[in-house]
Amino acid sequence: MNFLTGVYWCRGRAAKSNQDALLLQQVLTRRGRVLMAAVCDGMGGVSQGESAAGYVAERLQEWFYTEFLWMFAAKKRSWVIRRSLDRLVWHMQQQMRRYGREEELSLGTTMTVLLIWEKEWLLWHLGDSRVYRLRRGRMEQLTTDHVVGAGKLTKCVGSFGDFVPEHKVGVPRAGEGFLLCSDGFRRQVTEEELRDVLSPTQQRDEAQIERRLKEIGEACMKRGERDNLSAVYVRLYK
Repeated sequence: MNFLTGVYWCRGRAAKSNQDALLLQQVLTRRGRVLMAAVCDGMGGVSQGESAAGYVAERLQEWFYTEFLWMFAAKKRSWVIRRSLDRLVWHMQQQMRRYGREEELSLGTTMTVLLIWEKEWLLWHLGDSRVYRLRRGRMEQLTTDHVVGAGKLTKCVGSFGDFVPEHKVGVPRAGEGFLLCSDGFRRQVTEEELRDVLSPTQQRDEAQIERRLKEIGEACMKRGERDNLSAVYVRLYK
């Protein structure tokens, strides 16, 4: 499987800083190409959301190169890979909790991760960032929004609770696309608009993907979005 990809990362017109972190990694192995994408949206309502998002993205990248690639080469089952990342999330939460106690602060971030290789994709998720799958003229939300009331998070990676990520698995198909995005990127647009602008059949190259993501981001800001805006798009092809 091969990939066309694009990213969009914008502080926005009102936010003082960008508390989002993005991750997009590809490696060509003897067993084919593998990809890891992630969106981490630091919680603006607690201290050091930007630091939390950056820390989680950095640890995910380290895990990809030191743990996942070894497990992939060793042909480990998908549940072994899933459990490995579950352990990483638990350790990150413990580290953030320890740091929070020492510095007398709270920090947290959403974590939405997609891993794709030739015969399988794996999804891990905590928070209200989202993953959409686009195919055959349809768009499907693969993640659950872990929120209550007016957008208050009930699950995240942070210093104030231990949460097991939501998991999903599937089979990658040539011609489909995946969108990972923070809530700021999708709150002011409809799913129909996202589907029409990001239809996999219309994405010819990576420059076009990034133009389309920028088009959506600018539309969100014109409609009043005040949060950070971040997205990763992946189109699969043979």
